[in-house]
Amino acid sequence: MSWIDHALWWQVYPLGIDGRDVRGPHVPAGPGEGLAHVARYLDHVVELGLNGLALGPVFASATHGYDTLDHLAIDPRLGTRADFDALVAACRERGVRLLLDGVFNHVSREHPLARRALAEGPDGEVAGWFRIDWDAPDGPRFADFEGHGSLVALDHSSPAVQDYVAEVMTHWLDAGADGWRLDAAYAVDPAFWAAVLPRVRAAHPDAWIVGEMIHGDYAAYVRDSGIDSVTEYELWKATWSSLASRNPHELDWTLRRHDALLDSFVPATFVGNHDVTRIASQVGSDGAAVAAAVLMTLGGVPTVYYGDELGWRGVKEDRLGGDDAVRPALPADPAYLPGVAGSDPMLWRAYHALVALRRRHPWLVRARTQVLDVAADRLVYRSAADGGALDVELTLTGESGVTASVRTPDGEELVRVGTHGSV
Repeated sequence: MSWIDHALWWQVYPLGIDGRDVRGPHVPAGPGEGLAHVARYLDHVVELGLNGLALGPVFASATHGYDTLDHLAIDPRLGTRADFDALVAACRERGVRLLLDGVFNHVSREHPLARRALAEGPDGEVAGWFRIDWDAPDGPRFADFEGHGSLVALDHSSPAVQDYVAEVMTHWLDAGADGWRLDAAYAVDPAFWAAVLPRVRAAHPDAWIVGEMIHGDYAAYVRDSGIDSVTEYELWKATWSSLASRNPHELDWTLRRHDALLDSFVPATFVGNHDVTRIASQVGSDGAAVAAAVLMTLGGVPTVYYGDELGWRGVKEDRLGGDDAVRPALPADPAYLPGVAGSDPMLWRAYHALVALRRRHPWLVRARTQVLDVAADRLVYRSAADGGALDVELTLTGESGVTASVRTPDGEELVRVGTHGSV
């Protein structure tokens, strides 16, 4: 097993944790803010039983972090390079791995190289970094990311862009990161990563590289790009949708697809992240506990989104600022975390029990799943690998309410979460 086989991530959106307006004036982080604020939560991560910190964007950006201005500088709103180094050291002291968020599909329209490309014209030295329609009716027009004019797309066929991304990735791995999440990987030709990653791995062969894949052929992208894993949005959707509709058949179907993915790679699994409505808002607290049971008993590398372990709620909206509700502030003192409005002690107990279960059965990372029974209100599956096996029964309606029971194959119940709390 490599280190990633034991990794259990806690994902946090750093620019949100101080409660600042990401579209407002750029005020540098004060004492205890930004990355220093994140560092105070490492003991919370360890207490929950997790051993990885997955950071949202930390590099200088125009607003929300995904509109990068400088990939080699820490965003002043989060602190300084010294603050980053201190966070790395604090992670190392606790045996916590560190994952960075790399936005390499696009940059801010205000990025110095984008501004320079427009200023110098089509024959300029950096024009080839971007896909620009120089003959557009209203003047030069950048190709952008999904219609967002403020996010200009890089030209991934450019050797200069390939060199730059390899340099950035290696720089921060040298600085102590353990891997990268590749934002919007689904929008990038896998050939780009096939050209970049061998250079990165030459210096850091153990780095874990996971691509954000909302849709597409997951296995083919992993194969053609050379990345290690992708975010399994299919499983996320099937989990909350089956719980919300009290219909296990979508999850049944997706578990079979999930099992097939493990033939070629280990997916990155989750029930919440910075881009989606909170799981407790989708399915309620009991449903969120059951979703966590699914997350922790299937093959994959699981990620817990900050606050989900306490049942925090928030609805993602398709508008400017529509992500803010799912990217909330954290108390300055972690001791006050359980007292935050909306926190549910039942969810904390459920997550604590389920993460402990996962840690006791490390073979689950590559477990294969067999659906044993599916009915209108019930789904039973077995996860097994390396001689170990667990049976998971999801009950979606009836007197017992929404519950998940994790048992040994001979019937000994190890954990029960949902309507009647957790054991």
